Amino acid sequence: MSQADAHYFGDLVDGARILGLFGDVATELLIGSDGEEGLLRAYESVEFLAPVYAGDFVEVEGEITGFGDSSRQMEFTAHKVIETEPKSEIPGKARVLPEPVLVCRALGTCVVSKKRS
Repeated sequence: MSQADAHYFGDLVDGARILGLFGDVATELLIGSDGEEGLLRAYESVEFLAPVYAGDFVEVEGEITGFGDSSRQMEFTAHKVIETEPKSEIPGKARVLPEPVLVCRALGTCVVSKKRS
């Protein structure tokens, strides 16, 4: 996450930034499965589980878990894999986490166009 992603005091990143990344993953999944982008229509659930700060590195993954005629159900996760050390005297000092930290998970539904003949 860049400094531009920091939205709150203490360089905290807005959860909406993570949801935007989930939208990017949904686009990639839909292009792979349907050959078109589609639209992330709704989230059935979103859980923010740990804070993310400017300078942290986050890995986002998604998976299609259900296929309807014109919809796709998806699961998303975001894990923090590197975090900054804000109290360090060295600017930009960070560390790789020994285990990724789950920062957000969500279930969503995407809509795609009807299959073309």
